[in-house]
Order: sequence, then structure tokens, then C-alpha cells
Amino acid sequence: VCSSDLKIAAALAVLITVGALAACSSTQPKYDAKEPLGPQINYTITGIDAGAGVMTSTDKALKAYGLVDKKWQLQPSSTAAMTSTLQKAIADKRPIVVTGWTPHWMFTKFPLKFLKDPKNVYGKTEQIHTIVRKGLKQDAPQAYQVLDQFHWTPEEMSSVMLAVNGGKDPAEAAKAFVKKHPEQIAQWTKGVTHVSGKPKLTMTYIAWDSEIASTNVVATVLRQIGYNVTIRAMEPQPVWASVATKAADAQVSAWLPNTSAKLYSDYKNQVVDLGVNLDGAKVGLAVPKYMKNINSIEDLK
Repeated sequence: VCSSDLKIAAALAVLITVGALAACSSTQPKYDAKEPLGPQINYTITGIDAGAGVMTSTDKALKAYGLVDKKWQLQPSSTAAMTSTLQKAIADKRPIVVTGWTPHWMFTKFPLKFLKDPKNVYGKTEQIHTIVRKGLKQDAPQAYQVLDQFHWTPEEMSSVMLAVNGGKDPAEAAKAFVKKHPEQIAQWTKGVTHVSGKPKLTMTYIAWDSEIASTNVVATVLRQIGYNVTIRAMEPQPVWASVATKAADAQVSAWLPNTSAKLYSDYKNQVVDLGVNLDGAKVGLAVPKYMKNINSIEDLK
């Protein structure tokens, strides 16, 4: 057999395997409340990026609740892959457990519920903080003031995320929000004067839907008062390191006290914490509401 024939055979084998997996996925049985959950989903929790704080907390939860001993595992993917898998499962009423957090459009778009966490591994509600580089107040006082006064609600953040999920460009969704909420923008820019010369500012963010929304909205407001703002998506650790080393000026995505706890501990002496920009954030494990008998992490056993 020539090498080209082997390559064709190998390619066909891959296509057949992929097709078989897709077929299995599409024909997976609906959720059966009378059967144990684990075998129905191969004891797998669908997660997001491996470095995310919710993933670290979920690893702890698997141990704290004795789920590791029961064959349970956490499958890393990405936010986009997780929400796509979730959407397909819900469309077919199939069982699924995912790493979840609010604010996020999936809790608006899908019938989801958080599982109770009696051991408090994920903590209670979280807050999102604004973190800036040292010296920003002196170098860019108007930008510093906007960042210090920036504060919004989970519902407002979710509205921007939902627009982006619906196909709107993040920058356009942010502009639409700013245009629709003049009174709120006036609060963020109270006492702020327009700057000339388009001074440069850099904001970094983690490419989660929530952080895409908040970063684009703040960048829009800063541009309106005269700044030339660049936004850059990074992994969690580089986001913090960029502000700590002054390679970036700010980030508005520090989930505390739990999700970003390790990074906050590592960098808190090298940055300035401007405090809370959003109250009522939450992370944990989530399932579709039609899984009525699965209400606690304990129920996964």
C-alpha cells in the first residue's frame, strides 16, 4: 500500500470516529431521575479554562465532597465550548453538570440553578474589584477617577453579555449600553474633565463573557473623555502581572474573595485595589432546572 493510500485510510478513520462520537452525543438518553446521575454523564463535570478560579475551586470541591473517590472528574474546555455543550444538552433534556458563575448570560438564556454547597467550598457571593497600576492616579488622574467610580449591577452586566451572545460586536454592545444609560455614565464621570492629546491607556482582561462586557464598557467611557484605550485579552495570571509591572494600566475583573484569591495574594502589594465595581457575583456548580432531584453537590454521590 502506498503512503498516500495510508494517509487516506487514516483520514477516513478519523472522520468515522468523529462521526460516531457526534452520533453518540446526539443520541445520549434524556435525564432519568430514577437512575444515579454519575453513570449518565460518565462522572464528568464540564468545566472551562484550566487556569480559571472556578476550576481550582471545583477541584477542591471534588475532594471535599468525596467525589474523587466516586470516579468524578472535571473536564477542562473553554467558556464557549462549555456553553455550547450546555445548550445542546438542554435542547435534548440531557443531564449535565457545569462550572457556573453569575453574572453570565447563560443564567438568563437557560433554565439553570446552582447546586447548594453546604461545605462552603465556593464561598458565598463574591464581588468584582477594579485593580490599577501604582502611579496611575498621578499619571492619569481623570482615568483613575472613572475607574474608581465605576460600579454596576449583575443585571446590567448580563444585558451586555446577552447582546454579545446574540451576535453583537462587544465594542458595539458596550456603546449601546453607554448610550442607553446616560445617568449612570454621569455618575462614573462625575468630577471628570475631558483630556486632550489622546493619552494612551491599556486595559487587560480575561476572555470570559463577563470580563469582555465590563472591559469594553469601561473602555468606551474612557474613550469618550479623550483617552486612546487599548484592551488586551490574556490568561488570568498575565492579567495581574501586566498591571503589577505597569505594562497595563488597569483591569476590572478581580473576583474576590475566592476566585482570584491566589493571584490577589501574589500581587496585592504591587497594585492598587480600587474596591468593588460589582456586588452579588457567584460561582459554583450548576445544572438545568429539569434535574429536579439534583439540588446539592452532595447529590452527585
